[in-house]
Amino acid sequence: MAISSKLLNPGEEVVVSTRTHVKALLLPLLVLVVLLAVAVFVQTAVDSTVVHGVAWILALAGIVWWVLAPALRWLTATYTITNRRLITRRGILTRTGHDIPLSRISDVEYEYGLIDRLLGCGTLMISDASTDGEVTLRDIPHVEDVQRRINQLLHEREEPRQGDGV
Repeated sequence: MAISSKLLNPGEEVVVSTRTHVKALLLPLLVLVVLLAVAVFVQTAVDSTVVHGVAWILALAGIVWWVLAPALRWLTATYTITNRRLITRRGILTRTGHDIPLSRISDVEYEYGLIDRLLGCGTLMISDASTDGEVTLRDIPHVEDVQRRINQLLHEREEPRQGDGV
């Protein structure tokens, strides 16, 4: 899951490497169960080979669209925090990435509801000094720890400036 070392600059170290919480796969799992149940029901209730074939083809198409694609998106999306930047990567065929230097981050906040607290995840909102304004990372595992670690990195970046005597 960690980002490739060839994407890191000299002296850059990975502090946090994660992906979206596995709860993102709960809905696709539910869809998988429903699609299979419907296909099996049609298989047992209808006495037509053509209808059986159509039911299983539709079930397979639904599994690819609503189960396999979300699972691959989950598998290929990563969030990495180094001692210098926040790196997001996602995409199956077309990879997209977003890097935010820690020096441009102005605010880090998190939000999590009851279900998120039960599952140990939440949403991380990172405000930066760019025109984009805010990056929202949903369903981050241990979101409070990640937010605290980013704040610690930001504080460590500011400490040398305070000792300059300016």
